[in-house]
Amino acid sequence: MPPSYNPFKINPNFLRHPTLKASVMSTQVAVAAGVAGLGIYAFYLRKNASGSATGAALATNMDAKDLKPGKLPLSGFGFHSLRLHSTELVNHNTKKLRFELPDPSQPSGLGLTSALLTISFPKGRWLPVLRPYTPTSDLNEPGYVELMVKLYPGGKQSTHLHSLQPGDTLTVAPIPELKWTPNKHPHVAMIAGGAGITPMYQLVRGILTNPADSTRITLVWGVNTDEDIFLRDQLAKLEESYPGRLRTVYVVSQPSAQSPHQKGYVNRQVLEQVGLGGAGVESNGTKVLLCGPPAMEKALKGTKGWVGGGKKGVLQELGYTQDQIYSF
Repeated sequence: MPPSYNPFKINPNFLRHPTLKASVMSTQVAVAAGVAGLGIYAFYLRKNASGSATGAALATNMDAKDLKPGKLPLSGFGFHSLRLHSTELVNHNTKKLRFELPDPSQPSGLGLTSALLTISFPKGRWLPVLRPYTPTSDLNEPGYVELMVKLYPGGKQSTHLHSLQPGDTLTVAPIPELKWTPNKHPHVAMIAGGAGITPMYQLVRGILTNPADSTRITLVWGVNTDEDIFLRDQLAKLEESYPGRLRTVYVVSQPSAQSPHQKGYVNRQVLEQVGLGGAGVESNGTKVLLCGPPAMEKALKGTKGWVGGGKKGVLQELGYTQDQIYSF
């Protein structure tokens, strides 16, 4: 086997996969798979999470001297019950949920690009519903962690989370995603669709607020309507505060009559217009990050097939290699 092979390493994207449905398994198999999956998950996190105050400082932008010694609440493996402090409706279908951390004087301990696996038992279900959400709050903020949750028609977890009231609790577990290294790439291209903006926003803020990181960022965010750009003000403030470091481009499929944004979808033409095409992209050090609906990611990344029967995606057509592309 190749030297880099790790039989215990799991891909956190497994938990995001759109085809992962309990309906295709018997109850017994579902329970067994859940127990096995959580066991592997525990091993994975113990191997990858620092779990200490110093490690958390290195993973975010905090000074270790500002943290209490010992383990921070969400810095390593474990299931945690967080109490909902408040909710805020930010647009027609998205809520901001603000949860209290056990120690109001300490930050969560989550590293940059970490997500939280939310675990709930919606009414009428005895098997849990698991969905990952990326915090959009400042990871250095003590006492709280915030999630932006888009309500999907028939969505079991999003419906449950939207129903929570202040004082209710939610069980979560940390999921480490991409391990970000400052200045490893001179430029990062982030392509998000809909609620897929949340891991991008967390990373954008983490990069720009780190004095030791000079990475440039191009962010392309595709949405359905102007109202869906629920982080517009926050991104505009970052773009203003860090001139020349961040460029944001919004693409709206159903814009209002007065919309200042481009109409359409995230396609080859859009990416070329914002400078993400052209000769030499495979060797210019750009890292491409994706997070969005399966159809969008499929169009951008392409598909794999038997004996070379796959279809090239837009990014490959533009010259990017598979090693340059990462999907949350």
